[in-house]
Amino acid sequence: QVQLAESGGGSVQSGGSLNLSCTVSGYNSPCMGWFRQPEGQEREVVALDWTGGGSIYYADSAKGRFTISLDNAVATLYLQMNNLKPEDTAMYHCAVDCPPRVWGQGTQVNVSS
Repeated sequence: QVQLAESGGGSVQSGGSLNLSCTVSGYNSPCMGWFRQPEGQEREVVALDWTGGGSIYYADSAKGRFTISLDNAVATLYLQMNNLKPEDTAMYHCAVDCPPRVWGQGTQVNVSS
């Protein structure tokens, strides 16, 4: 059974940083990613990591500020978020497979101005 567990969310001021973690158990996927869903809006992709092909994708909103990385030794996907903005406020989810097939419960990020 595949299980994903996100952590690292919280409340920060504009310009601050957070490092989200997603621990994966029960499955080894060549593609993993981070998504977010602001309240009342649709879920959107933030960043994807194709470990099989060594390719990384960032949404325009994440380029230059966010970094996705994978530590296979501890089966954990990270999202380092710097220079956070109020518009980054959302529930952040990790997922495995592309297109995403299994989702974590999410971790809330709140950025105040």
